[in-house]
Amino acid sequence: MKGRGVSSWILTLTCADRVGIVAGVSGFLADRDGFILDSQQYADLETGRFFLRLVFQAGGPRFPDDEALRGDFAPLAASLGLDWSLTPGDARPRMVVAVSKGSHCLADLLHRRASNALAAEIVAVVSNHDTLRGLAEWHGVPFHHLPVDAANRAEQEAAILALMAEAQAEYLVLARYMQVLSPALTAALAGRCINIHHSFLPGFKGAQPYHRAHARGVKLIGATAHFVTADLDEGPILEQAVERVDHRATVDDLIRIGRDIEARVLARAVHAVGEHRVFLNQGKTVVFQ
Repeated sequence: MKGRGVSSWILTLTCADRVGIVAGVSGFLADRDGFILDSQQYADLETGRFFLRLVFQAGGPRFPDDEALRGDFAPLAASLGLDWSLTPGDARPRMVVAVSKGSHCLADLLHRRASNALAAEIVAVVSNHDTLRGLAEWHGVPFHHLPVDAANRAEQEAAILALMAEAQAEYLVLARYMQVLSPALTAALAGRCINIHHSFLPGFKGAQPYHRAHARGVKLIGATAHFVTADLDEGPILEQAVERVDHRATVDDLIRIGRDIEARVLARAVHAVGEHRVFLNQGKTVVFQ
């Protein structure tokens, strides 16, 4: 069987916008009996960038095997100036999840993993506390306790990177990890570190956000998932959601509702990244649905 048993492929690409990109890619596949299952594209007129996500499979006898498919596509990609990736459709990116003491986001991700509803493989959990060891190990995921303070932060973050390398993990997911990453670590994980923030950014940053939101009588609360950058809570946004509240909501109500939103928003962001639907576009993202 050609394609070495790969049932489908996901091609993602971005480049400077120009005429002929879609024609070149679709023509390439047509010449090799590639059958397109789904295609989404976006041309950003402000940045001059073009983005494409295309899912395809073998549609006839001329479809090449894995090595030939990549090799044949490389000259076309070079001629069009493409930044591209070709991935088997069922491949799931490997991710390490970092947590502190709050369990709601980790529990949600692990449940989705267990029910095969998450397009990512959680290969390890790392924490600066030992609180959630039982939850991770109950799900059969290795747990690593790496305490951190001002004196050992560099060593602890180096251990996180070493763990990711050993586990062959592409992404670090901060699932209510209550530590600010150093500029060195954010640089090492640029475009590969996902955070969930307890607010519909921008607003109510820092400690006790729900208390301050309650004091202001907010009518909407939310959560934001974003890539981590050296600018605290200013990274490119992946996913957001809000819920309406009113004057009857107590601080405890806001915390309960907020935790639910955080879990849902983080899971959507992780799933989108896992399905290769996210593209960085300068300080923003393009997220295909």
